[in-house]
Amino acid sequence: MIATALLALALGGGAVDTIPRLTLDEALTRAARVDPNYVRALGNVSSADWARRSALATFVLPSLTLSSDYTFFSTEQFNIGIGAPASTIVAARADVRFGLFTGGRKSAELKRARAEQEGAEATEVQARFGVALATEADFYAVLGGQELLQVANDRVSRAESQLVVARARVVSGAVVQTDSLQVLLELNQARIGLLREEAAVLVARLSLGRRVGVGGPVDVAPTDTTLPELPLGLPQAVELAALEGPDYRIALANERQAEAFVKSQRASYFPQLSLGANLSSFDDRFFPDALSRSSLTISLSFPVWDGFQRELAINRARTTLDVARAQREDALRATAVDVTQAYSAYQTARQTAEVSSQAVSIAQENFRVQEARYRAGASTILDLLEAQTRLTEAQAQLVQSRYAARLALAGLEALLGRRLFRD
Repeated sequence: MIATALLALALGGGAVDTIPRLTLDEALTRAARVDPNYVRALGNVSSADWARRSALATFVLPSLTLSSDYTFFSTEQFNIGIGAPASTIVAARADVRFGLFTGGRKSAELKRARAEQEGAEATEVQARFGVALATEADFYAVLGGQELLQVANDRVSRAESQLVVARARVVSGAVVQTDSLQVLLELNQARIGLLREEAAVLVARLSLGRRVGVGGPVDVAPTDTTLPELPLGLPQAVELAALEGPDYRIALANERQAEAFVKSQRASYFPQLSLGANLSSFDDRFFPDALSRSSLTISLSFPVWDGFQRELAINRARTTLDVARAQREDALRATAVDVTQAYSAYQTARQTAEVSSQAVSIAQENFRVQEARYRAGASTILDLLEAQTRLTEAQAQLVQSRYAARLALAGLEALLGRRLFRD
């Protein structure tokens, strides 16, 4: 019973009003809220922003540590706070430390944090357009499935109408029995095709529901199916992808992080100069205030030999940098390939849709003529069935090419990191 009700809902049966119906913009918004990859990308942006703040704070703010001890002895010990033996000793300390010279480590860490933030922001854009691409694929699968379902319904209706005509002509003796059998075969095939399209629409609606966070089928509102000319040429698209495309920005940010990490490792060859301050209080109770001591310390450390650990770390950092640089260069080359492919796919699908629209008009006229000729006895049933097949194929080709163009456009926008026709 549940499966039957779900099937009726997904196919838009009697309870169609209970199925959520979303526009494309609504589907994109809801999908972004529930997609795990995008949620993770947003969290990484927040983490990277705090990492940048932390690296920036080390330039102006010292580290501060507050601690306290409460010690109970079974035998009384000398308590420096009260100057007498006591069974409890309470101490409180405040330690402040600030690096005066770190050999460039602070600036390197700040550069690395900024590069990490740039990479996180680019990853967020990549994830957002990745969700959009997947959502549009599911959205157009529903729209295209509904149109193909209508094509299948029209095919069944034509076959039923032809069967009536063919049987009447068989009864009148104008044609032989095989004419009605040929049409009956076409009708059965049309009904099988209709069942397949119904199943495809069911799956597409459920898939879209999952994408937007709904535990059931989701219907879609009609959307603009026009295919406008792209507002930029191929060279401009490639250049834009290299400047703003998330894939290349991520590779560039990774290279900058690797460069900053190499500089950070080189800082281990320089002396480290730091300033420290301490304030301690002692007593036999909270809060200790019987005796206080303060100190100011300037520390200088100079690493001389650590068993080639520094050299090993720098070598590994340089290797990471070499890999990141190679990946960035490869990403730049891949940008031209991917953008050209997506750009050409849109242009090809757009032109195919225009040609397919003309093909549908031609096929409709050819079917009308063949149907009239068959009714008049001037044509055979095979000619009529062939005309119907061509009409069905032309209608399906039009639907597929139109939504293939929309998907190609979504793929191009994902590479560019921006919308070309809408916000």
